[in-house]
Amino acid sequence: MKAEIITIGDEILIGQIVDTNSQWLGQRLNEIGVSVYQITSIQDDKEHIVKAVEEAEQNADIVIMTGGLGPTKDDITKLTLAEYFDDKLTYHEEVEHHIKHLFGRIKYKFTDMDLQQAMLPAKATILKNHLGTASGMWFERNKKVFISLPGVPNEMKGLISGEVLPKLREKFHLPFIMHKTLHTYGLGESRVAERLTDFENDLPDIIKLAYLPSYGRVRLRLTTRGTEEASLKLKLDEKVEQLKLLVKDIYVGEEENTSIERTLNELLSDSKQTLSLAESCTGGNISRMITSIPGASNFLKGALVAYSAAVKTNLLGVEEELINKHSVVSKEVAIEMALRCQKLFATDYAVSTTGNAGPSTDETDKMVGVVFIGIASPSGVYAEEFFFGKPRDKVIERASVKALELLRKEILKNSVNSLPD
Repeated sequence: MKAEIITIGDEILIGQIVDTNSQWLGQRLNEIGVSVYQITSIQDDKEHIVKAVEEAEQNADIVIMTGGLGPTKDDITKLTLAEYFDDKLTYHEEVEHHIKHLFGRIKYKFTDMDLQQAMLPAKATILKNHLGTASGMWFERNKKVFISLPGVPNEMKGLISGEVLPKLREKFHLPFIMHKTLHTYGLGESRVAERLTDFENDLPDIIKLAYLPSYGRVRLRLTTRGTEEASLKLKLDEKVEQLKLLVKDIYVGEEENTSIERTLNELLSDSKQTLSLAESCTGGNISRMITSIPGASNFLKGALVAYSAAVKTNLLGVEEELINKHSVVSKEVAIEMALRCQKLFATDYAVSTTGNAGPSTDETDKMVGVVFIGIASPSGVYAEEFFFGKPRDKVIERASVKALELLRKEILKNSVNSLPD
């Protein structure tokens, strides 16, 4: 069962807003066994809408459109679809009452323009939008389904969850699609793929492996589909366990809600140990990553963005002579930053970063992309040098992920060493 998603609106094409609707829609459709064949973004233009729907009708069983359902003249999707299905707009009294009820709650005046939202195609099944004024529309032709939804994300999501998905399940006999995603850190995509060559070649036809790389990490997604849920789950779980053994040294966790930030949160919270951060070239990005997970206050005692040499000396206490001797971008300074941060915040662990994110080198002898990461722990302190290339955002992101990776390894190493003989 295939679906095509069409997002309508000039604001998407000119980059004024980011199309998060398609991502969310794709996930929800996948959960009920519907594969997304294609995602298309088009102008709010009659010819473009007709062309996109015609092509989607040839490609997919289900066509879902979002956007273009407002009451103003530039929103023409409703009228265009009425013409496409040889239909006409008719008045729906229940929709007018719904809009007036919404407006009444916020003391908003109902106008003739708002009344246009009650004019809808006669052949469409109307999907009630409990969160807004633009109704959803469900058309059927030649055993195919066409769904038009408002582009406002919370309204679209409400209609998908409350109206669309239940109706799709009722209408179609849908297969089961299952995914398992493993998160790895510290090894590039090509190296991981080389390690998994035999595993991938031995996979049965019903299971596919996908590599999803990003800065400093690679997600490994196993996918299977079919009609026998129990059998599919058994085979998928078997392959997941095999895969875990092959990547056990770089494996962090399973599924989309697992990240190295979340893993560190659990490790530090469970061990009741504390963390502090002294960031220079990463500019607070590690702090952002750590605090994006609820519960970070259990272990993160403080963070300092020591961006200038003056802050490193005056607030952290790094000796000026050390900076003059080795330069601010050096292993020696990274080590001292980590130690001083650990002492300043009285924590078990401390992480420091210092480097050249670019575009200039700020009068250091290290090239753009060089970063030193320091780790202070109960068992000692060390720093490592890395080269992360260009551009600036890549350096910052890769350095941040690598710092968390090194911290995780240090915590695990110390926890093993602390076990009784």
